[in-house]
Amino acid sequence: MQQDYRLIRVTVTGGVCRATIDHPPINLLDVALMNEIVRLNREVAADDDVRVLVVDSADPEFFIAHADVGMIMDLPVDDTGLHDELSPFHAVMETFRTLPKATIAVIEGICRGGGSEWAMAFDMRYAALDKAIFGQPEVAMGIIPGGGGTQRLPRLVGRGRAMEVILGGMDVDAATAEAWGYIDRALPPDRLRRFVDKLARRIASYPQSAITNAKRAVDAALSNELGTGLRIEDQLFREALAQPEARRRLQTVIDAGAQTREFELGDPRRNT
Repeated sequence: MQQDYRLIRVTVTGGVCRATIDHPPINLLDVALMNEIVRLNREVAADDDVRVLVVDSADPEFFIAHADVGMIMDLPVDDTGLHDELSPFHAVMETFRTLPKATIAVIEGICRGGGSEWAMAFDMRYAALDKAIFGQPEVAMGIIPGGGGTQRLPRLVGRGRAMEVILGGMDVDAATAEAWGYIDRALPPDRLRRFVDKLARRIASYPQSAITNAKRAVDAALSNELGTGLRIEDQLFREALAQPEARRRLQTVIDAGAQTREFELGDPRRNT
């Protein structure tokens, strides 16, 4: 991957790309940052050495403050009809969501508006207890979330809680966000990065084809009835099973004594 980003610090180690947002003073989601996110998405997708993307912030008080209000006000308002295609912002978020690599957001501070909507497009979200704050304040400004918030949030937390967040316009702390499913875990600040780093390294040790197919299969559950989802899972399972690396790993496990009592009751640290 190229390294000449201005607003994102990018490093790649052991199959994990860490992208640190560094856009003072508040990590505003403006046109410049959006352009770098588009580029990051494109380069991560094309880099065979990257299997996991971790995004965090250089500022512990802000993940993404919100979308640039000036950018929003510059959007055209002469066309209010229903479009057949996604808006540019939605298209960026969907391209990010469907990235064939695992994506993890590490959120230590404020994550509102467009920042919250971007976070919801990640595969996994982990936040710092007593520090991270989430919210969708758009309705108080006379608009509504326009980056997927009204669509992704109900899928995560349910209709009533989504209404509380969107209509109430109040902040949601990390502990509540975890309890509701807004994020996956809220961890003490001193444990957050250690947990994510360990998880990212673990995922990065797996074959890329298995990661990609697992993401596609899980997403099929959200957009299909059960029978269709099961058929898609079956097709993706067979596709993964046909990969030489999968055959090698399965044989390695058998050769190591898998399916014996001693192996299955072995070192519990294998799964931690």
